[in-house]
Amino acid sequence: MTFELTKEFLEKIEKAIVERDDHLLRTEMEELYPADITTLLYELETEPAHYLFSLLNTEIGAEILAEIEPDDRKRFLENFTSAEIARYIEVFDSDDAVDLLQEQPIQIREEVIGLLEDREQARFIIDLLPYDEDVAGGLMQKELVKANVNWTVNECIEEIRKQAEDVEKVYAVYVVDDEQTLLGLISLKNLVLARKNTKIGNIYDEDIHYVETYRPVEEVTEIMQRYDLEAIPVVNVQKRLLGRITIDDVLDVITEKAEEDIQAISGITGEVEEDDNLWEQVKARLPWLIVGVIGSLMAATVIRIFEGELSKIAALAMFIPIMGSTGGNVGIQTASLIVQALADKSGLEISWKERLLKIIVIASLNGLIIGLLAGIYVLIFSETQLFWVVSLSLLAVVLLASFMGTITPLILDRFGINPAVASGPFITTANDLVGIGTYFLIAHFLLSM
Repeated sequence: MTFELTKEFLEKIEKAIVERDDHLLRTEMEELYPADITTLLYELETEPAHYLFSLLNTEIGAEILAEIEPDDRKRFLENFTSAEIARYIEVFDSDDAVDLLQEQPIQIREEVIGLLEDREQARFIIDLLPYDEDVAGGLMQKELVKANVNWTVNECIEEIRKQAEDVEKVYAVYVVDDEQTLLGLISLKNLVLARKNTKIGNIYDEDIHYVETYRPVEEVTEIMQRYDLEAIPVVNVQKRLLGRITIDDVLDVITEKAEEDIQAISGITGEVEEDDNLWEQVKARLPWLIVGVIGSLMAATVIRIFEGELSKIAALAMFIPIMGSTGGNVGIQTASLIVQALADKSGLEISWKERLLKIIVIASLNGLIIGLLAGIYVLIFSETQLFWVVSLSLLAVVLLASFMGTITPLILDRFGINPAVASGPFITTANDLVGIGTYFLIAHFLLSM
């Protein structure tokens, strides 16, 4: 049953916290999933939230801390002692532990590592701390199950029982040699079906995907998506097995990237949250707003140049909005498809000639239909002499906007600029200008004949 945080339930929890009714609080929390408790904590003031959190068992508390947003987590842990933080770090996966510790001051970080009773966990954390968060090494966790190529199946299963105590999810067993060099993997299904005295070296799969520690996280994400992997091993330059990256970590990266692209498409630069201070939000939004204003002023200049045509036929003004909005919409539609293709590397093998031909055909069909519909409106409700002006202008606007929506993200990507920005105010503003300019040029040509 889906949890819904009601006002009555929140008031009940707040009252129990004030009265220090620990039995009621523990009983209520036992009925909730960690994600539901997180929702509740967000609604409480800092001190009550800390008190409620202190009543949770360590595993539940660790799961909540691992999933909440980094900025919120950093604020939440400000009043925790190093010993309290260490208690939760003990049960974290190593990659999540590093993420949390990197948010803390160096002194707290070192104190927590020194307080860890699980020295293997401490060693894992120390191994991972040097890696940047935007490379595979910064995304991997040290916990995994591996087997020596010289073991028998029976020996491997016994070792799995020992190793799996520290590994939350076992997707496969990685096979290594005596130097810890990654050789391949063996699925749990094949391991169970094999005879117990069979050598691992005779049944493991050498065809394995892996990434080096220095690979960008975008490349890791692409590989795991392309080959539908639940986990991927991470090796160093000597191909020695160091850790693995699981699908849940990759989903976090995909989500973050999607949020960045949405902000870019919306004309917001940098990483900004709703609760950021006013100046940060102004800086994030202002650049593209300025671009939009400049584009509008340029469009106004174009209209001024052709004010002679407007003074002769006032009805021309009726169709200025549709030219700008159609160009912007078509440009965003086209650019969005190109950005998507750039993101997942799909369809990029199409040659420029094929791509442009396809664009022309699609844009021509869309332009003809849109132009005909607008032309019919002109014949019924407006100046009939504007039929060809409006119809041909819309056809031209759709063609030009489709071309710009295709070429702009490709050019930006070629120069290493996030192509998602091309789908936002830049495309809209540019196509407003192009649409209005094209409209008046055609009007000037046809009406002067």
